[in-house]
Amino acid sequence: MANRINYQLEMEKVLASLPAGAKPKLLLHACCAPCSSAVLERLREHFSITILYYNPNIYPPQEYHRREQELERFLQDAGMSGISLIELPYDPQEFYTAVKGLEAEPERGERCTVCYRLRMEQAARYAAAHGFDWFTTTLSISPVKDPVRINQIGQELAQKYGVAHLPSEFRKKNGYKRSLELSAEYGLYRQDYCGCVFSVRKPAEEKNAD
Repeated sequence: MANRINYQLEMEKVLASLPAGAKPKLLLHACCAPCSSAVLERLREHFSITILYYNPNIYPPQEYHRREQELERFLQDAGMSGISLIELPYDPQEFYTAVKGLEAEPERGERCTVCYRLRMEQAARYAAAHGFDWFTTTLSISPVKDPVRINQIGQELAQKYGVAHLPSEFRKKNGYKRSLELSAEYGLYRQDYCGCVFSVRKPAEEKNAD
């Protein structure tokens, strides 16, 4: 079996190749403040970053808005005023349509792959339409997300839309640990489920089984 690509190393190669003194435009798809925190800390010296908050998978609406507001608060409290935040319209039906027929899939199964693609494709499409040099997502900082699928999707979308995908495995080199530290430092709300109605059911079912 071939060795898996080290996406953290691939990202470091990209960062080292960037022209000195220039900051290419990066569109960063973000799911929440905790996941964004360490990613922004890592990338802000290399790119001019715009965050895209597009997450139709998040349930319920109150949770969606809470995560977006917490992301805004983090940017302000962490002194990242130079980073723009774009929020696209929230339409949960986009998610339900995309995952139709996959409702019974286990967590981390094919439904999650479709969800990755749904959000990343919107980011790639937006990046191409608005003149960004690169796009990527915060999703790879999570220890429960599959970085191989995330990066494979990113490369496919890069070819489809003609905008470069920044490879990543942000959880490496203590990236996830750093996100926990920053969450504690800024008092960030950390959700206890990924986001969709299917992921929120699992903790509830486990609790009811006790």
